[in-house]
Amino acid sequence: MEHRLPITQTTQSVETISRLRCISCGATPDSAARNFRCENCGDLLEFFFPEWSFDAAALKSQWLNRRTSLSPLDQSGVWRFRELLPHIPEEHVITLREGNTPLYGMPRCAGITGVESLQAKHQGLNPTASFKDTGMTFAASSAHQSKFRWVACASTGNTSASMAAYAARGNMHSLVLIPEGKISWGKLSQSLDYGALTCQLRTDFDGCVRILNELVRQKPVYLLNSVNPYRIEGQKTVAIELLEQLGWEPPDHIIVPGGNLGNSSAIGKALLEMLELKLISRLPKLSIVQAHGANPFYRSVRELGGKKLEPMTADTLASAIRIGNPASWKKALRVLQATGGEVEEVTEVEIAVAKAEIGADGIGCEPASAVTLAGLKKLRKSGFVNAGESVVLILTGHVLKDPDFTIKFHRGDLLTGTPDETAAAEARALQRPPLVLDASLAAVIAALEGAEKAEDNICADR
Repeated sequence: MEHRLPITQTTQSVETISRLRCISCGATPDSAARNFRCENCGDLLEFFFPEWSFDAAALKSQWLNRRTSLSPLDQSGVWRFRELLPHIPEEHVITLREGNTPLYGMPRCAGITGVESLQAKHQGLNPTASFKDTGMTFAASSAHQSKFRWVACASTGNTSASMAAYAARGNMHSLVLIPEGKISWGKLSQSLDYGALTCQLRTDFDGCVRILNELVRQKPVYLLNSVNPYRIEGQKTVAIELLEQLGWEPPDHIIVPGGNLGNSSAIGKALLEMLELKLISRLPKLSIVQAHGANPFYRSVRELGGKKLEPMTADTLASAIRIGNPASWKKALRVLQATGGEVEEVTEVEIAVAKAEIGADGIGCEPASAVTLAGLKKLRKSGFVNAGESVVLILTGHVLKDPDFTIKFHRGDLLTGTPDETAAAEARALQRPPLVLDASLAAVIAALEGAEKAEDNICADR
């Protein structure tokens, strides 16, 4: 008999009940199959809360009061908002104090884009340095509750690092399937250190997903990719935390990188739920930006009206979003339409330039995060984002997730030998390669004066 995953219907402290529902046919199964797909139509499942009823002001006050609590649940930026999550008993909770990530002002980037109010919510400052932790704490806790010994994921890097860490904390074993030669070693080193069984498969990310789906049907292994609706529930708390940081006044725009599209789906789901519960009075426009070489969702919306998605062979140096067949595209389309957002694509050069510009604001990020700023520039040019509007960029990963990208960019050889090599010349003004000098004071002073002169010239040009 197939081992099935229990659906929690435990009454919460505020008498709320969570159920599963298919995003396409609307079926509401009592339990989830091992691949978290609807058994009627094969599409994804999501949680909904049929009996939600809250006093919005009381809920906000309770969440704020928990910030001074010493309880591990309250110190988590995910579990602190547990009233809006399916119930998992505290004894099964695995937490690394995830969430609680800062919201930074971005004055230099605001000047570059011509936006008066530009901020960045930096999810790269989670425990394993990416946004994946907010979903992983919840999904790994679900695996622990269901008594699984093994958890597994297909990954481009960040998911594997996060899963391995939470599995280790929960005394579970983890299996990582990654595409050979198409992952940042900085990310891979994390899953190795956390004790994961790591398998590099001679395929791309989507090929790894296919193998994983076959595996979970044959072995008692818990799937922890973003098709798992528990992942989406945990990840949606970034939007709740963001709105709390903004005093519950929504920005005009939230811009998110687009890879497998679970993150944008989760953030959009939270926005719609917060509006329903009267925690916010209006919806921000949620927009999604993809790399040109990994843009199946962009092409689906722009060329096919969102009616279908045609998979592609993804190719971008922003490895975290190098995904050609995103699992959550229908969820992402729904929140894009519901919030009135837009979808955009950016080139490799545009990503590299934007990453350096974010760094110049003192806020490092991985390449995939930088598509948000690159996309904002295009959304400003098209008139979709106006100068007087407020914008929040979601930065998904830490700058040290992919240090090779940063080093190659500043050395000037990031795009050498690629079709973008000529276009990359526009980024030279942002490159800061190390200088090799004689060990003399005069040499250092000359370098300092040269840098000051160059900066003065840049300011004069502006």
